[in-house]
Amino acid sequence: MLSHFPIHTIGYQLVDVEAVVRSLTGAGVRRLIDIRAVPISRKKGFSKHVLARALAEHGIEYVHLKALGTPLSGRAAARAGDLAGLREIFGRHMESPEAQEALHQAIGLATAAPSCLLCFERLPDCCHRRLVAQDIHAHTGLDVVDIIP
Repeated sequence: MLSHFPIHTIGYQLVDVEAVVRSLTGAGVRRLIDIRAVPISRKKGFSKHVLARALAEHGIEYVHLKALGTPLSGRAAARAGDLAGLREIFGRHMESPEAQEALHQAIGLATAAPSCLLCFERLPDCCHRRLVAQDIHAHTGLDVVDIIP
């Protein structure tokens, strides 16, 4: 294991930015790794630049790794409740050189400072962030801790 802290995950589906920030600071997170393919949101405060500013006010670094986002077909599968389809589509996506490069970048970030993977879905088992966290765990041994604000 390369560090003594876990890799956290969080989804913002049913909460506001303040709840996410409270949850992150309460868990000791210093870096948020946004793994949405499209880092914009209809939910107030969760678009990339607005979120980055809110986090910075609390000493949390924001990093966006687009290549770890779910392809459009995977997002459609998730919305339809087809979790097996999501896993299959995302698994194929993760074989791409871009996704592998981003995964290694995420590993470097997660082992350097207490970090958290962000995506939309509230429950990690319904989201590709669980798969990314498992990949990070497989490479580093970092425990995975899900934050559900």
